[in-house]
Parts: sequence; C-alpha cells; structure tokens
Amino acid sequence: MATAAPLMPKATAVWLLDNTALSFDQIAEFCKLHPLEVKAIADGDAAQGIKGLDPIVTGQLTREQIADAEKNPDTRLKLTEPKVAVPTAERSKKGPRYTPVSRRQDRPNAILWLVRNHPELKDSAIMRLVGTTKSTIASIRDRTHWNSANLTPMDPVTLGLASQIDLDLEVQRANKEKPAPADTGATLLPAAETTARKEAEVATTAEPEKKPRELDVSAVFAKLKQLGGKGEKDGE
Repeated sequence: MATAAPLMPKATAVWLLDNTALSFDQIAEFCKLHPLEVKAIADGDAAQGIKGLDPIVTGQLTREQIADAEKNPDTRLKLTEPKVAVPTAERSKKGPRYTPVSRRQDRPNAILWLVRNHPELKDSAIMRLVGTTKSTIASIRDRTHWNSANLTPMDPVTLGLASQIDLDLEVQRANKEKPAPADTGATLLPAAETTARKEAEVATTAEPEKKPRELDVSAVFAKLKQLGGKGEKDGE
C-alpha cells in the first residue's frame, strides 16, 4: 500500500537535503519525487526560491527516524501518524480559490512567480490557483502594479496559496492545450541568393571570347614583294 506524501513535498525535500545526510533515494521515496528531481534540487536546477519546510516541526518525522535512516541507507522514512485527525475540505469546482486574509498580501508575489516560471498558464488557471482577479494579473504582467518595484517571485505552494497537486494539474492541462508547431516543410531560397549563385556559376564556366587577329597590311605587302622578286630572278 502506497504511503501518503508529506505536506509540501518539494519544500520538505529542500530541507532534508540541506539539513540531513540522507540519500537521494531516501528523500525521493519519502517526498514521492523522482530521484533525478531530488538530484536537480540538490544541484540548484529545480525548486529555486522554495524555502525548506522542517518535517520535524510539522510532526511528519522524528529526529530518531532521520538519525536511523542516515546510519542505514536501506532504511525508508515513513510519515508519523498525526495525533489529531484534521478533516480535509473539498475544493469547490466553481469560483476562485478562497485565500485567507493573512495570505492575501503574498498573492502578487505568487502571481509574479507563476507568470515567470509558467508562462504557458492562462489567466484563468492563475485565478483558480491563487484566487486573484484578471486585472491584477494583467497589471503584474505589464509591470503596472502599484507595488511592482517591491514584488519578489515566490512559489505559491511554499506560501500555502496553492497545493502542488493543483499546480501540476494546471501545468499539465496548459501543456496539453498548447498547439503543436506546424510543419512548414522545406522552404525555397530567396531569389537574390539563387540569382547570385547562377551568375557566379556562369562567370566561372564561360570561356573568354577570342579576339580576332588584326590584319597587318604592311607585312602582306612585304611578303608580296619578296614573292615578286623571286619570280623575276627565275625568269632571267
């Protein structure tokens, strides 16, 4: 039976990489991520700007579990049973997401993060994720927001404005709706380029015309005089 993923898996993975000696496989299995994705987080190629979430403070792990797993790479971490059962409220399919008052000031930062890191998302998808308005998204895109100079892109999952599952679903939906690039096939060369090539080939292959030799009149008369002199001598 598959175990549930911890809260904010990527943020938890960031904290475990920074504060423990666990292997990539151990962290990947606990956070329900791919080992290559954990490696990318460790190399700084993924989860940039995500603040680590301590699973010990949130009650998802204990220090003893982490210590035992560090000693034995074959040990697998498991979520601790919550002491209090917290019911999960079902999200309404219609209408924007409700954002607590204490988190509303972070929405512009989350919108800026989504616009920069996921440009494929439509305004409607961003509205569903962070519960904002279309005019606010447009002002952040155009840098006309009243607080644009002080905005900092921050992951909405880390801020608690959206869940990682909802963000992944919106990104996958946007990628599916993206039209495939049209295959234009081979294109003809510009006329200027083809004309230049043809002129160069003609210039290299054509043989230079031979100029006709000019007739030397004086040389002809001299030759006739010589022939005439020889004829007189023969007649004598």
